[in-house]
Amino acid sequence: MADWNDTSRNAQRLGSVPRAGGDVAGRFDEGLRKHMLSIYNYMASAVLLTGIVALVSASSGITLAMVGSPLIWVVMLAPLGFVLAMSFGLHKMSKGTLNVLFWAYAAIMGLSLSTIFLVYTGQSIATTFFATAGAFAGLSLYGYTTKKDLSGFGSFLIMGVFGLIIASLVNLFLKSDAMSFVISGLGVLIFAGLTAYDTQRLKEEYQVLRGTEFAGKAVIMGALNLYLDFINMFMFLLRFLGNRE
Repeated sequence: MADWNDTSRNAQRLGSVPRAGGDVAGRFDEGLRKHMLSIYNYMASAVLLTGIVALVSASSGITLAMVGSPLIWVVMLAPLGFVLAMSFGLHKMSKGTLNVLFWAYAAIMGLSLSTIFLVYTGQSIATTFFATAGAFAGLSLYGYTTKKDLSGFGSFLIMGVFGLIIASLVNLFLKSDAMSFVISGLGVLIFAGLTAYDTQRLKEEYQVLRGTEFAGKAVIMGALNLYLDFINMFMFLLRFLGNRE
């Protein structure tokens, strides 16, 4: 009887010792949560900075002054230059340089987007922003939690983005309202899909990047990807929900 009790107590003590595999999994989950939270903090802060700059620029008359000068073309094209510089110079740049470019990009995007206050009412802009924020949160949560592999949609969605760019350039000459409506609808769907896809991709990338020097840069670039998804979804949705001045 004594032997059985000793064996039972030993088994209980063994059962109370955390397994190595569970401990590793716990650390991985905690690291993943911190990694994704850093990405979302960067992304949300960049959206806030863009909104503040856009609102201040529009209300102070800076936007109206830019529209009547060649400076507007610099402001409109500069964001593309920032994205290209960050993407192609990623491996050569330090994290600090990448960080400065990220915040500068968010600010210049604010100047670029300030023109929407000259076209749409402030109430419709606010309504569209919160609608986009809600949709983005739901889609990103889906991308983070779903067990379905979304990688197959990636190439299709990216090709869709190129298609949108080409169609938008063509419609600059055609000026077709019907085509503009179709482009806007497809734009919302494509960037909604990219929000879920990018979230899952960033989550899976952590398995490869954790513990590396590149992890810090990956946070900034991940935030940039989600920021672009949000801004583009907002702009295409604004064409549907926005009331013109």
